[in-house]
Amino acid sequence: MHSHTPAESVHALDVDSLRGDGVTFWSAWSGDALAGCGALQQIDPAHGEIKSMRTADAFRGQGVASLVLVHLLDAARSRGYRRVSLETGSNSPFAPARRLYERHGFTYGEPFADYEPDPWSVFMSLDLA
Repeated sequence: MHSHTPAESVHALDVDSLRGDGVTFWSAWSGDALAGCGALQQIDPAHGEIKSMRTADAFRGQGVASLVLVHLLDAARSRGYRRVSLETGSNSPFAPARRLYERHGFTYGEPFADYEPDPWSVFMSLDLA
């Protein structure tokens, strides 16, 4: 994140935050190799946020991100969330992430929760109702 975005515009959770209340973190493995990860953070009882989606370099282009995202969306539905949102980068290194979310039905919108408008960020949401 920090190699593509100014520090003040990086919204990734650190390890301590990923262990916090209201956050659940999952990892995907191929044997002993970490393939990817993602987290789901509760904003309120009906709204969750996708956080910290990553695919390990060795696994890019192999569908890991889609598998993790589908798992996060299934978890959101099982929690009764009616909507999930996310923040991702607006610049070109994040184009594959934006395309992934678009393929899964996410649409672009305004900042949510505590986010402020930021030229380095785009905000996307998916209605689960």
